[in-house]
Amino acid sequence: MQQAHPQPDPAALGPPPLHHSEPSDVELIRASVTVPERFAPLFDRHSAAVHRYLARRIGPPADDLLGETFLVAFRRRGDYRSTGVGVRPWLFGIATNLLRHHVRQEERRYRALARIAATEVPPAPVDDAVERIDACALRRDLAAALATLHRGDRDVLLLTAWGDLSYEEIAAVLDIPVGTVRSRLHRARRLTRLALDPALITEESS
Repeated sequence: MQQAHPQPDPAALGPPPLHHSEPSDVELIRASVTVPERFAPLFDRHSAAVHRYLARRIGPPADDLLGETFLVAFRRRGDYRSTGVGVRPWLFGIATNLLRHHVRQEERRYRALARIAATEVPPAPVDDAVERIDACALRRDLAAALATLHRGDRDVLLLTAWGDLSYEEIAAVLDIPVGTVRSRLHRARRLTRLALDPALITEESS
């Protein structure tokens, strides 16, 4: 005859564990208005992505700009209004606005990269180069092309390539309509392709 094993007393096991969901970015920023410490997790969640974007665009000064970005965000947290795309585009918007004070420095960086770009790196097809701009191995002609783009067009192109933002998020970052994002991105890609392959100029004019 099989011996029955005693069943554990549920009361002795204690209450079941509670599963708390993490607060959303919007909840954190709203809570931080009265409890400033609640802002800290936003830095933990988004600082790496914002720093990567800044570093690709401007190089070593990204460290200082990252701190400035979150300082501005902290000071303006009470003015934050949800636009339906989350807090991350708001942070990228602050970072992009700060970059505008360093436009000349950014353009000098691209020109310097164009001068020292490694010639041994095999050139990628034009469309691939435009769609996936690699800051670690910018082609000489691609770096030069970025330096000549209008600031607004360059912002849209690099928020797409390096910020990995959607059209709707970029529209929120730059406070422009989605249609303007599309037209700027189209123009930036077209001008960059022409800079990478001058033969396309002849094709377009024919």
